[in-house]
Amino acid sequence: MAPRQNSTQARKGTGWRTGLAYALYSAGILAVFGGGVFLYFRADRFLAEDERFRLVEPSVGGKSSAIEIEGIKYASRASVEAVFAEDYGRSLYLIPLAERRRSLLAIDWVQDASVVRLWPNRLRVKITERRPVAFVHLTAEQGPSEVALIDAEGVLLGLPPRAEFNLPVLTGIRREQSLQARRQRVAAALDLIKELDDLAEGISEIDVSELENLKVVQVAGGRGLLLELGNRNFRSRVQNFLTHYPEIERRLPEATSFDLRLDDRITAREGGRKIGKG
Repeated sequence: MAPRQNSTQARKGTGWRTGLAYALYSAGILAVFGGGVFLYFRADRFLAEDERFRLVEPSVGGKSSAIEIEGIKYASRASVEAVFAEDYGRSLYLIPLAERRRSLLAIDWVQDASVVRLWPNRLRVKITERRPVAFVHLTAEQGPSEVALIDAEGVLLGLPPRAEFNLPVLTGIRREQSLQARRQRVAAALDLIKELDDLAEGISEIDVSELENLKVVQVAGGRGLLLELGNRNFRSRVQNFLTHYPEIERRLPEATSFDLRLDDRITAREGGRKIGKG
């Protein structure tokens, strides 16, 4: 019986030591975790309250040296700076960068933006501006028309002061249209210009109000002529018209509107009436 008792006592001793080891291990983990939490909150408080991390306010009437702004050409610098107006005097650590980026994206001409902390107390703002592809004569159901710019995504852009652009002019776009509707019309105009290639130099205006029947104002013989092109074969139709226009002008000198939607003919219009074919 003695050996059996010794074995039982040995197992009890081993279990006691294992339990103690687990208890010490758990206590060590809790101590490390607790120390980490303490250090985190200590660092959090330090970054939030230490004067060295505060965004310095700009001098009266001057630009802020605490914010670097890159990439601005046409967007309003004042509008960009205003996004951070409430952050001056605040710790860099507490500035909500994602929220500030969303505010920047709402500014006219801004396509993309990033905001980066430059420790200890500065910000870097990088702006990517939209690229206009055309002028637009905006018509409204009420009120006067206006001229603006538009990019390939259909986003309307205000005219910047003292800026010069060599871009086509689009009509048939309205501010009330959805972004998708404007985007489709811009895409149709750009496809037309691409297909016309060098012939596009004679086009002064593109009407995209009807996607199935694009219209252009073609300069020929010293005057602007309205050409209905349909939705395909733009180059061949314009080239055919220019080839035959001297003869058409001789026969129909008053005609200024032409329907080119049939590839084998040119139909002249006057006051909405078909008056001749070439």
